[in-house]
Amino acid sequence: MLRSLALYTSLAFAANAAVAGPVDWQAARDAGLPKLIESEAAPVPEVEFTDLDGGTHRLADWKGKVVLLNFWATWCAPCREEMPSLDALQKARGGEGFEVLTVASGRNTEAAINRFFQESGVTDLPRLTDPQMALARAFGVMAMPVTILIDAEGREVARMTGDADWSSPAALALVDQMLAE
Repeated sequence: MLRSLALYTSLAFAANAAVAGPVDWQAARDAGLPKLIESEAAPVPEVEFTDLDGGTHRLADWKGKVVLLNFWATWCAPCREEMPSLDALQKARGGEGFEVLTVASGRNTEAAINRFFQESGVTDLPRLTDPQMALARAFGVMAMPVTILIDAEGREVARMTGDADWSSPAALALVDQMLAE
């Protein structure tokens, strides 16, 4: 009975996601993202981070897109569980208006990051790094994983500490609502 109720709630949330308007954060929590917390739409920090090729980036590089920013580490067991669902979300919704960014924070060697992605079957996520944890500190990240939802204007609108199934109907509907705004 409880599973049927959860499925019904997820489907109802997903069915209503295409309607433009404000994001229904409570519906997202009820449908399967219980640790999601709405933020006060503050501009994201302008802190540089890198990719494995040595390129530097800022979140402003993705302005105009909705971004799901995930802080993770190679030693983090919940991150290992979560990463395939982030990859599936990128495959399902990534493109012109949406992007999943995964940032390995702290001491994560290139070899360890590549091995983590290979062992997890991840193929569509960027391999970004924050070795000094400057970006993570600017966001107040104290544990991993932490996922931050950034609107197309470049403002943090929600965050979640801990892992989640980002390929679930609730997560897909949440992204759809963000894209419909």
